[in-house]
Amino acid sequence: MEASAKKDQIKSSSRLSVGGVFGYLVKNAFAFTVGVMALVHLGLIVIFLLADVLPLVRFNCLSVIVYIFCYVLCRFGHIMPAYFSIILEVTVYSIVSTYYVGLRCGTYCFLFSIIPIIIYFGCNLYTGRSRWNIVLMLILNFTTFIIIYTRFTQEPPIFEVDELYMLILVIYSAFAMIFSTMFYNAMYIYSSENKLTILEQKNRQLSAVAHEDALTSLLNRRGFLPLIKSLMEADDESKFCVAFCDLDDFKRINDSYGHEAGDEVLKHVTTTIREELPGCDICRWGGEEFVILLKDCDLLSAKAKVERLRKTIESNPTSFFGKQIFVTITIGLEEYQAGYAEPEQVIKKADERMYYGKQHGKNVLVFEDEHQD
Repeated sequence: MEASAKKDQIKSSSRLSVGGVFGYLVKNAFAFTVGVMALVHLGLIVIFLLADVLPLVRFNCLSVIVYIFCYVLCRFGHIMPAYFSIILEVTVYSIVSTYYVGLRCGTYCFLFSIIPIIIYFGCNLYTGRSRWNIVLMLILNFTTFIIIYTRFTQEPPIFEVDELYMLILVIYSAFAMIFSTMFYNAMYIYSSENKLTILEQKNRQLSAVAHEDALTSLLNRRGFLPLIKSLMEADDESKFCVAFCDLDDFKRINDSYGHEAGDEVLKHVTTTIREELPGCDICRWGGEEFVILLKDCDLLSAKAKVERLRKTIESNPTSFFGKQIFVTITIGLEEYQAGYAEPEQVIKKADERMYYGKQHGKNVLVFEDEHQD
């Protein structure tokens, strides 16, 4: 068991580390791209220097300077100019390099290496109809390839590169194309999954907000009523009771100690209910009113539990800036009967009993109708 737990922990930490790397790359994608492009051209400088193709050595030196400038643009948030600079630089490089060393060196493959860059960053930079600019750039990219291929198919290169360096250039250019495709596809997949995860989290939060009270984190009416409805529609005919609770003289607490103290009392009472009635569903019905659903309880067992809750609330004051604020609660209790068609009917009956308790002394539990006027 311990070995299995350790394996799961290692896998989890591995996923976190991979996610952390991709998260960092997504946030700094353009700066990373510019840096990689500069390194690629540094590699080309070395290759062309060894192959003795000095015009392309000078051109790639200029390219490195362009990417340093693009990096500065990125740091200042000017992504669009850097985006176009990458596309223009690679396009010009593909034409110039093919002119000097010919098609057999495969340097035109760099045209294909920027296709994922055009799409990935274009989708972030453009919105709406302007995204058709991406399609236009892809068409221009392919048109450039056709022009290069048809223009230099029969024309001999300016420099006859040694077979070894020709092979290195082909592999280097093909690797740049394949790496670019794989990397930006992985970035797109990660970023899409991450956005989906964030969206799901936000939806869950919105759902929780829609069904929970902000102050106490208890259910509100919208989240509570379906729970009673599901029990009423269940086939097992299980018993349940509903307790309607109202804090006595709550306005006096707000007037005497302030609304912050009132909020603290509500939170303290919420904690007390949760501790005294674990497993019960609790709703903040409104203001200082609470409704409690006691599942698998008949009236007798529910009465004992709720009476114990009333006494606990009475004897446990809320501490607020050194002051002890005592509060009592009046409770109406009703057991579900087959004649009830809607959850509101059960709650209304418990509410009527609570109101009767308010009219006859407060700080009581009312669970029968015999003594009501």
